[in-house]
Amino acid sequence: MKDIREIRTVAEYMADEDRVSPAEREKIYFEVALIGKMIEAREQRGLSQRELAKLCGVKQPAIARLESLKATPQIDTLFKILAPLGYTLAIVPIVKK
Repeated sequence: MKDIREIRTVAEYMADEDRVSPAEREKIYFEVALIGKMIEAREQRGLSQRELAKLCGVKQPAIARLESLKATPQIDTLFKILAPLGYTLAIVPIVKK
């Protein structure tokens, strides 16, 4: 078995391919960015989680779990939450640098 070195920061953990594969890393970064944008949009509109819940038909505790990254959102839930915030999801090509 390979010796796994001590990790001291989240950045070190994320950079260690023995612990986090490139695909897992991309998924994590995507979820963090998506949820961050969702929170930003909600706050810019001056909505509480409870108010957003009423607008989109998703229970407030579910929104809280999403915003704290304790749950991975289902696509249908994302559409319900994003619509009243003025957003949707889209598939865009990857731009190679």
